[in-house]
Amino acid sequence: MKVTVLIPGVLRGVTEGSSSVEVDVPEPATLGTALDVLAGTYPGLDRRLRDERAALRRYVNFYVNGEECRALAGPSTPLPAGAEIQILPSVAGG
Repeated sequence: MKVTVLIPGVLRGVTEGSSSVEVDVPEPATLGTALDVLAGTYPGLDRRLRDERAALRRYVNFYVNGEECRALAGPSTPLPAGAEIQILPSVAGG
């Protein structure tokens, strides 16, 4: 099943400049399995999105079809066919 992952500008260097990536996710598809597939293609991206236990990084927000996944089921959030995953790293400064 194909899903689209929207890549923010700060992470596009890892995806060879691509602003979106289509990944083929095995069913039952979840956010976690989509990130696994994405990590297989772009290994440098995974460490920026998840920690060593594969937990979502605290300062990275993930949206599945416009809904924040932490309000759903985190990495276990189910993905419908054609889902759109948006990655939004938090930006801090002062």
